[in-house]
Amino acid sequence: MKLLEERIRRDGVVRGNGVLKVDRFLNHQMDVELFMEMGKEFKRLFEGEEITKILTIEASGIGIACVAAQCFHVPVVFAKKNKTKNIAGDVYTTEVESFTHGKTYDIMVSKEFLNPEDRVLLIDDFLANGAALMGLISLVREAGATVVGAGICIEKAFQPGGDRIRKMGVRVEALARVGSMSEEDGVTFL
Repeated sequence: MKLLEERIRRDGVVRGNGVLKVDRFLNHQMDVELFMEMGKEFKRLFEGEEITKILTIEASGIGIACVAAQCFHVPVVFAKKNKTKNIAGDVYTTEVESFTHGKTYDIMVSKEFLNPEDRVLLIDDFLANGAALMGLISLVREAGATVVGAGICIEKAFQPGGDRIRKMGVRVEALARVGSMSEEDGVTFL
């Protein structure tokens, strides 16, 4: 998606250790008009898949998941990283290692919100090593629901996550695929 690639070139900042900061428009301050264009593109890419739910993980994926859900006219469910009084009871749960935060979380979704008849589209801001998506796939499969695919804003294609998820038989559609990045040269796209 050229619009997203241009925005990454203009406002993205590459930091050492493989970090691409896009907090000016994607995952801290959010450009909702850009989100709407990305939501429309996810709708186009997954047209006809009869999606009933969108699933993401807190927190950075929630904004784009909500806008995409408007395009699909379906609810958003987000996997929580911490158990609260509000999510007591029966939950689907799995462990996920965060590339960005360098820690492991137990993510969970109330069994009330994922059912065997659901056709679920996963949405997230980044795909790097694939741990978050693998966790979400695990939750959907534990519920007996169908993973229709994964819509990703930015895939770091030089990291193994995209290949891992595709080898699991899950369709991955990334709006921007980063082929390489460095502080000196910036970002190149595939």
